Amino acid sequence: MRATLTELYDGHSDRAHRFRYALVAFDLVTILFVILVSFFERRPVFDTIGLIFGAGVLADLVARAWIAPSKWKFLVSPITLADIVATLSFLASALVEGLGFLRVLRTLRLLHTYQLVERLRTDLPLFRRHEQTIGATVNLVVFLFVMTGLVYATEHGRTDDIGNYLDALYFTVTALTTTGFGDITLPGTVGRLLAVVIMICGVTLFLRLATVLFRPAKVKAPCPECGLQLHDSDAVHCKHCGHTVHIETEGTV
Repeated sequence: MRATLTELYDGHSDRAHRFRYALVAFDLVTILFVILVSFFERRPVFDTIGLIFGAGVLADLVARAWIAPSKWKFLVSPITLADIVATLSFLASALVEGLGFLRVLRTLRLLHTYQLVERLRTDLPLFRRHEQTIGATVNLVVFLFVMTGLVYATEHGRTDDIGNYLDALYFTVTALTTTGFGDITLPGTVGRLLAVVIMICGVTLFLRLATVLFRPAKVKAPCPECGLQLHDSDAVHCKHCGHTVHIETEGTV
């Protein structure tokens, strides 16, 4: 069983890739559930569905802990700690209600694993051509979602203006863009600190995305001489060392 799980989580077979795609899909569904529930009054059916998701997240957590080479290193990992909190959010929603959004950090880690990135390059030509843009976009979207979740989890019920995830998202976007309409504000020290983090980190990620979008397109083709990774799409020689580079194309001129 352990060998099978190791192959599924870390292997390169078609079955392993399908399994990791399924994990990403499961994570996205759990995140969507957390968002949708915020728009409704608490109901028993939501608690039941949350328990089902919690059981799935717990099973994934236990499986990864079992195959981890270093159990202690795995347990103190920020991704694992976020997963533990997310699991508690589903299994004991009365204690840590609303923190299931932290599951998005697990999704981000999956999307950045070498195996899944390599598979996306193989399966999706669009991803291969725009990998840097997609990566920067994912980082910004995940930051938006995490900060929106933190705003909702800390301010819902304490601030009248934060009634659901849409309100929290609206505040996060206005803070990130430094628009600051002033119709929603977060009182207290925690609220102000959240706003500061959103403005500083969010602007940095936004500028990173803008840089990727507007700079000249580059292709990834490691130079065999100096190792420079990115070159102009029509490059014949490496700009760093002058060595001839052979950039693969897809048949277009």
